Amino acid sequence: MSLLKFIFSKQFLIQLGIAIVTLVIIVFGTLQWLKFTTNHGDTITVPNLSKLSLNIVDKKLDEMNLRYTVLDSASFNPEYPPFSVLDQTPLPGKKVKEQRKIYLTVNPSGYAKVEIPDNLIRKTLRQVQPSLLARGFKIGDTIEKPDMAKGAVLELQNNGQVLKSGDKLPKKSVIDIVVGDGNLKYGQDTDKAKDLNNNTVNP
Repeated sequence: MSLLKFIFSKQFLIQLGIAIVTLVIIVFGTLQWLKFTTNHGDTITVPNLSKLSLNIVDKKLDEMNLRYTVLDSASFNPEYPPFSVLDQTPLPGKKVKEQRKIYLTVNPSGYAKVEIPDNLIRKTLRQVQPSLLARGFKIGDTIEKPDMAKGAVLELQNNGQVLKSGDKLPKKSVIDIVVGDGNLKYGQDTDKAKDLNNNTVNP
Protein backbone atom coordinates (compact mmCIF):
# COMPACT_ATOMS: atom_id res chain seq x y z
CA MET A 1 0.00 0.00 0.00
CA SER A 2 1.43 3.36 -0.99
CA LEU A 3 1.85 6.16 1.55
CA LEU A 4 -0.79 8.27 -0.14
CA LYS A 5 -3.34 5.49 -0.06
CA PHE A 6 -2.53 4.80 3.63
CA ILE A 7 -3.07 8.46 4.56
CA PHE A 8 -6.53 8.45 3.02
CA SER A 9 -7.39 4.99 4.25
CA LYS A 10 -10.29 4.47 6.67
CA GLN A 11 -7.98 2.96 9.30
CA PHE A 12 -5.63 5.94 9.30
CA LEU A 13 -8.43 8.49 9.45
CA ILE A 14 -9.96 6.69 12.43
CA GLN A 15 -6.61 6.70 14.26
CA LEU A 16 -6.08 10.37 13.43
CA GLY A 17 -9.53 11.25 14.73
CA ILE A 18 -8.90 9.37 17.98
CA ALA A 19 -5.56 11.18 18.42
CA ILE A 20 -7.16 14.60 17.84
CA VAL A 21 -9.99 13.92 20.28
CA THR A 22 -7.50 12.67 22.89
CA LEU A 23 -5.33 15.77 22.45
CA VAL A 24 -8.34 18.08 22.84
CA ILE A 25 -9.40 16.26 26.02
CA ILE A 26 -5.90 16.52 27.48
CA VAL A 27 -5.58 20.25 26.66
CA PHE A 28 -9.06 21.04 27.99
CA GLY A 29 -8.44 19.05 31.17
CA THR A 30 -5.09 20.77 31.74
CA LEU A 31 -6.61 24.24 31.34
CA GLN A 32 -9.41 23.42 33.78
CA TRP A 33 -6.91 22.08 36.30
CA LEU A 34 -4.77 25.21 36.02
CA LYS A 35 -7.86 27.40 36.39
CA PHE A 36 -8.87 25.55 39.53
CA THR A 37 -5.43 25.48 41.17
CA THR A 38 -4.55 29.15 40.43
CA ASN A 39 -8.01 30.60 41.14
CA HIS A 40 -8.12 32.03 37.63
CA GLY A 41 -10.02 35.32 37.66
CA ASP A 42 -10.35 35.26 41.47
CA THR A 43 -8.32 38.25 42.70
CA ILE A 44 -8.08 40.43 45.82
CA THR A 45 -7.67 44.20 45.83
CA VAL A 46 -4.66 45.23 47.94
CA PRO A 47 -5.82 47.52 50.77
CA ASN A 48 -4.19 50.80 51.77
CA LEU A 49 -2.09 50.00 54.87
CA SER A 50 -0.47 53.43 55.25
CA LYS A 51 -0.10 54.61 58.89
CA LEU A 52 -1.64 51.39 60.25
CA SER A 53 0.11 49.60 63.12
CA LEU A 54 1.40 46.08 62.54
CA ASN A 55 -1.27 44.64 64.86
CA ILE A 56 -4.01 46.07 62.66
CA VAL A 57 -2.17 45.07 59.48
CA ASP A 58 -1.81 41.48 60.69
CA LYS A 59 -5.54 41.17 61.40
CA LYS A 60 -6.63 42.95 58.20
CA LEU A 61 -4.46 40.89 55.84
CA ASP A 62 -5.30 37.64 57.60
CA GLU A 63 -9.01 38.28 57.00
CA MET A 64 -8.23 38.88 53.30
CA ASN A 65 -6.09 35.73 52.95
CA LEU A 66 -2.99 37.81 52.30
CA ARG A 67 0.44 37.63 53.95
CA TYR A 68 3.08 40.27 54.70
CA THR A 69 6.79 40.65 55.32
CA VAL A 70 8.40 43.63 57.08
CA LEU A 71 11.43 45.04 55.32
CA ASP A 72 14.16 47.03 57.08
CA SER A 73 12.80 50.15 58.74
CA ALA A 74 13.34 53.45 56.97
CA SER A 75 14.37 56.76 58.51
CA PHE A 76 11.97 57.97 61.16
CA ASN A 77 9.11 60.05 59.78
CA PRO A 78 7.45 62.19 62.48
CA GLU A 79 4.27 62.46 60.39
CA TYR A 80 3.62 58.73 60.84
CA PRO A 81 2.97 56.92 64.15
CA PRO A 82 5.86 54.77 65.45
CA PHE A 83 5.83 51.21 64.06
CA SER A 84 3.22 52.12 61.44
CA VAL A 85 3.40 51.36 57.72
CA LEU A 86 5.33 53.91 55.64
CA ASP A 87 5.27 52.13 52.29
CA GLN A 88 3.98 48.92 50.75
CA THR A 89 4.50 46.73 47.68
CA PRO A 90 2.23 46.01 45.81
CA LEU A 91 0.59 49.43 46.03
CA PRO A 92 -3.01 49.87 47.22
CA GLY A 93 -5.61 49.02 44.57
CA LYS A 94 -3.51 46.37 42.83
CA LYS A 95 -5.18 43.03 42.06
CA VAL A 96 -3.38 39.98 43.52
CA LYS A 97 -4.03 36.30 44.20
CA GLU A 98 -4.83 34.82 47.59
CA GLN A 99 -1.82 34.31 49.87
CA ARG A 100 0.13 36.98 48.01
CA LYS A 101 2.87 38.46 50.19
CA ILE A 102 2.74 42.22 50.81
CA TYR A 103 6.12 43.84 51.52
CA LEU A 104 6.01 46.60 54.14
CA THR A 105 8.37 49.39 55.19
CA VAL A 106 7.72 50.35 58.81
CA ASN A 107 8.37 53.61 60.65
CA PRO A 108 10.91 53.24 63.52
CA SER A 109 10.01 54.21 67.07
CA GLY A 110 12.03 57.44 66.87
CA TYR A 111 15.05 59.16 65.41
CA ALA A 112 18.33 57.27 65.48
CA LYS A 113 20.86 58.53 68.03
CA VAL A 114 23.90 60.41 66.76
CA GLU A 115 27.23 61.06 68.50
CA ILE A 116 28.45 64.53 69.35
CA PRO A 117 31.59 65.06 67.21
CA ASP A 118 35.07 65.41 68.71
CA ASN A 119 37.20 68.56 68.78
CA LEU A 120 34.46 71.19 68.65
CA ILE A 121 35.42 73.09 71.79
CA ARG A 122 37.48 76.24 71.16
CA LYS A 123 36.61 76.25 67.49
CA THR A 124 34.68 79.12 65.96
CA LEU A 125 30.91 79.18 65.74
CA ARG A 126 31.14 79.07 61.94
CA GLN A 127 33.16 75.85 62.14
CA VAL A 128 30.94 74.14 64.71
CA GLN A 129 27.50 74.88 63.28
CA PRO A 130 28.02 73.07 59.92
CA SER A 131 29.51 70.08 61.74
CA LEU A 132 26.42 69.75 63.96
CA LEU A 133 24.01 70.32 61.07
CA ALA A 134 25.76 67.64 59.02
CA ARG A 135 25.07 65.15 61.82
CA GLY A 136 21.38 65.96 61.70
CA PHE A 137 21.17 68.18 64.79
CA LYS A 138 19.31 71.50 64.95
CA ILE A 139 21.02 74.66 66.16
CA GLY A 140 19.30 76.37 69.08
CA ASP A 141 20.36 79.48 70.99
CA THR A 142 23.80 81.07 70.97
CA ILE A 143 24.74 81.90 74.56
CA GLU A 144 27.62 84.21 75.43
CA LYS A 145 29.84 83.75 78.47
CA PRO A 146 32.91 85.71 79.59
CA ASP A 147 36.00 84.46 77.82
CA MET A 148 39.10 85.94 76.20
CA ALA A 149 38.33 84.47 72.76
CA LYS A 150 35.29 86.15 71.24
CA GLY A 151 33.13 83.67 69.32
CA ALA A 152 35.08 80.61 70.48
CA VAL A 153 32.82 77.68 71.36
CA LEU A 154 33.02 76.92 75.10
CA GLU A 155 30.20 74.38 75.56
CA LEU A 156 27.44 72.52 73.79
CA GLN A 157 24.15 72.12 75.65
CA ASN A 158 20.89 70.24 75.23
CA ASN A 159 18.01 71.23 77.52
CA GLY A 160 20.52 72.88 79.84
CA GLN A 161 22.76 69.80 80.09
CA VAL A 162 26.39 70.18 79.04
CA LEU A 163 27.36 67.75 76.29
CA LYS A 164 30.68 65.97 75.83
CA SER A 165 32.14 64.49 72.68
CA GLY A 166 30.85 60.95 72.27
CA ASP A 167 27.51 61.70 73.94
CA LYS A 168 24.55 60.53 71.87
CA LEU A 169 21.35 62.40 71.14
CA PRO A 170 18.44 61.59 68.82
CA LYS A 171 18.74 63.12 65.39
CA LYS A 172 16.95 66.49 65.12
CA SER A 173 17.79 67.31 68.76
CA VAL A 174 18.30 71.03 69.43
CA ILE A 175 21.80 72.00 70.58
CA ASP A 176 22.54 75.36 72.19
CA ILE A 177 26.05 76.71 71.66
CA VAL A 178 27.91 78.62 74.37
CA VAL A 179 30.55 81.01 73.01
CA GLY A 180 33.01 83.46 74.49
CA ASP A 181 32.12 87.16 74.50
CA GLY A 182 35.72 88.44 74.38
CA ASN A 183 35.34 90.53 77.54
CA LEU A 184 37.63 88.50 79.80
CA LYS A 185 41.09 90.09 79.75
CA TYR A 186 44.36 88.19 79.90
CA GLY A 187 45.69 88.15 83.44
CA GLN A 188 42.33 88.90 85.00
CA ASP A 189 41.82 87.38 88.42
CA THR A 190 41.34 83.61 88.02
CA ASP A 191 38.74 83.30 90.74
CA LYS A 192 36.74 86.12 89.21
CA ALA A 193 36.90 84.44 85.82
CA LYS A 194 35.60 81.20 87.32
CA ASP A 195 32.77 83.04 89.00
CA LEU A 196 31.82 84.73 85.75
CA ASN A 197 31.88 81.46 83.80
CA ASN A 198 29.61 79.89 86.43
CA ASN A 199 27.22 82.83 86.16
CA THR A 200 27.72 83.72 89.85
CA VAL A 201 28.08 87.18 91.40
CA ASN A 202 30.50 87.89 94.26
CA PRO A 203 29.05 89.94 97.09
